[in-house]
Amino acid sequence: MKAIEITQYGAPEVLKLTERPRPELKPGEVLIKVTAAGVNRPDVLQRIGQYPVPPGASDLPGLEVAGEIVEGALDGADNPWGLKIGSRVCALVQGGGYAEYCAAPLAQCLPVPQGLSDVEAASLPETFFTVWSNVFDRARLGLTETGEKETLLVQGGTSGIGVSAIQLGAALGHRVFATAGSDEKARACEALGAERGINYKTEDFVAVTKALTNDRGVDVVLDMVGGDYLPREVQALAFDGRIAIIALLGGSKATLDMGALLRRRLTVTGSTLRPRSVAFKAAIARQLVEKVWPLFAAGKIRPVVYRTFPAEQADKAHALMETSTHVGKIVLTW
Repeated sequence: MKAIEITQYGAPEVLKLTERPRPELKPGEVLIKVTAAGVNRPDVLQRIGQYPVPPGASDLPGLEVAGEIVEGALDGADNPWGLKIGSRVCALVQGGGYAEYCAAPLAQCLPVPQGLSDVEAASLPETFFTVWSNVFDRARLGLTETGEKETLLVQGGTSGIGVSAIQLGAALGHRVFATAGSDEKARACEALGAERGINYKTEDFVAVTKALTNDRGVDVVLDMVGGDYLPREVQALAFDGRIAIIALLGGSKATLDMGALLRRRLTVTGSTLRPRSVAFKAAIARQLVEKVWPLFAAGKIRPVVYRTFPAEQADKAHALMETSTHVGKIVLTW
């Protein structure tokens, strides 16, 4: 099969088209003939040597794919949706997505949502698994003590994660605020369902969110920045507020007012999805198909694909991602 490999750590040009054997399936896995693969920030980090491959995973980049199941055992509890040979699926994988064929745990394969293309479906798994796990499971976005819908602040609202979090939060009835790097991007966040897009280069997200919530603050922050954003996010939180950290684009160290955490009963949590077990990811998959996939069919949320590239131009896809000019997802096609 054709595949895109990282020939050495470095700039996008280290991504090269190569020939590899098709993956050998492990128990519980199926083989997917890949039509499209999502490009994600962890792929870039892996390319530059800052995101180690988990033991036993493919060294090829790519954490999400869409295509057709062509091989594998499809019996048992890991197949609650009745997938078959020939079924169109999208899947979350530990690696190997930048290839014509990809092995995926059956439990992490989801039927393509009604009405979506494979390119659109390939843009979903990494972001929606991450958003559901962190915003709704870990940070418990739900109802306040008085029964009102809680509020959500999304940092990096035009990233793949950001557009998914904005749409999902808004579709489920929550007030959503989002930061972005320009007025144009802030308006794009609002078009996706954010009540207010905040240009972090010209506005203070703490002051804006406080003003919009009558000085109460937000209940949950989805943070992919870290660094000096964290103490400011603490200031932006309401009592009993939660911060879910999923990336550290702004650095891995921060100084926090621990007294504020104690007085206001705040929670700071973080997680990475890639090394988690198949059973953990399977539980998220079931929640997505039950609670999120119907929102696609109803037109309440939609994939946001900014641009596609032929797989052999993966270097150009990575170069675009590093500019941070995109709104939504970048996808490779075979």
